[in-house]
Amino acid sequence: MADVHSKETRSYNMSRIRSKDTKPEMLVRKFLHKNGFRYRLHVKNLPGKPDMVLPKYKTVIFIHGCFWHGHEGCKYYVVPKTRTEWWLNKIQSNTTNDTKVEIALKADGWKIIIVWGCELKKDSLKNTLTRLLSEIVQQ
Repeated sequence: MADVHSKETRSYNMSRIRSKDTKPEMLVRKFLHKNGFRYRLHVKNLPGKPDMVLPKYKTVIFIHGCFWHGHEGCKYYVVPKTRTEWWLNKIQSNTTNDTKVEIALKADGWKIIIVWGCELKKDSLKNTLTRLLSEIVQQ
């Protein structure tokens, strides 16, 4: 199946996808800051450069996009109809890398919290942020 966009349009669209400072990430950052949590962003010397690092709680937070990280059973994870094999390989390599990063962080004693993009939609936002707070402070 051919792409519905020209090569130039597709390239432009893909170039606009951010890896840092995404809307879901900003939502979580503002919430945590408002609740008195202080964190560091995208710490380069930790595996996977976590989106947020809370050193006081030895906790890292990853905000995963449902599509990019293959969130199984999620309505936002839809395999594209064009270049399907390439996309499946890309998403599989992302999930494999996520697993390696988690293993390395746990080996160093870090607690890992993953927040999925779909959990930050209006209907589940409050529950997700409440869960996030309790996960951070629990030992």
